[in-house]
Amino acid sequence: MDAPNTPIETRTLPYGSAAIAEAARLILAGEPVAVPTETVYGLAADATDSAAVARIYAAKGRPSFNPLIVHVPNLATAETLAIFDSAARALAAAFWPGPLTLVLPLRPDSPIAGLVTAGLTTVAIRVPAHRAMQALLTATGKPLAAPSANASGAISPTRAAHVLASLGGRIALIINDGATPAGLESTIILPSRFVSDPPRLLRPGPIEAASVEALLGQPLASAGDTIIAPGQLASHYAPAKPLRLNAVSAAKDEWLIGFDAVGGDDSLSPAGDLIEAATQLFAALHRADASAKSRIAIAPVPNEGLGVAINDRLTRAATR
Repeated sequence: MDAPNTPIETRTLPYGSAAIAEAARLILAGEPVAVPTETVYGLAADATDSAAVARIYAAKGRPSFNPLIVHVPNLATAETLAIFDSAARALAAAFWPGPLTLVLPLRPDSPIAGLVTAGLTTVAIRVPAHRAMQALLTATGKPLAAPSANASGAISPTRAAHVLASLGGRIALIINDGATPAGLESTIILPSRFVSDPPRLLRPGPIEAASVEALLGQPLASAGDTIIAPGQLASHYAPAKPLRLNAVSAAKDEWLIGFDAVGGDDSLSPAGDLIEAATQLFAALHRADASAKSRIAIAPVPNEGLGVAINDRLTRAATR
């Protein structure tokens, strides 16, 4: 789906009652709005309005076979849209509100637009913790479809300035509430016995697989090849420049993003802290993409804990 041909004015408003009221007005008029969550900035629209959802795809240039995550204010609302079993309820009780998305069977009477689910019989759903998204959910009274607020496949936005650089002229409003605290998209789990046996990890994220496995009492299977959730495309989260992984030094034409003992032009965390690295990942990629160097290199990140999610994003970002 193509991006809009005629540029529009994109305003950035600081978080507050006036910004939420204006964002709610636009959403109820069928327009998408950029809003921060605890993961990354999302491009939110009424998930029950097919035309509004189409405007998300148009603004992002996103392929329509790639489903969207639906954000709701609480578990009670989620249960009006999707079918929960005991495993799904246990995960919701443990991790909501927060950066966990569950892929569950769509209720037959669910009002969610078919474009949101890409025509599937499942829906990706979560309860966000961020004040801005929660305020917008309350103000609109609608479930909100909200993929990351950036051009499809590009680096995810963790600051309002990233959204403006990527979608300026394509959307009407960005709510600015500073840097997002987690800095990585949500963990996505397929838990339901109606959909999958065993449960599957569809996308690693801030909530580690080990925590989910401990709660469910069984290991998670891998995602598989079928795209049933966001973030499963092989090439995703990508800078415009070529990206080289596991670099310990830089070539002359490379901007090196360091980690731990590997220094560089920038660093995810000089102390080797994976939490700091997760929060800095996309911001560092944005800075590298804006540098004068023609290529990007990034230091090795341990593939453990949050490092699994970081390396998932980096592998997809380096795939061309």
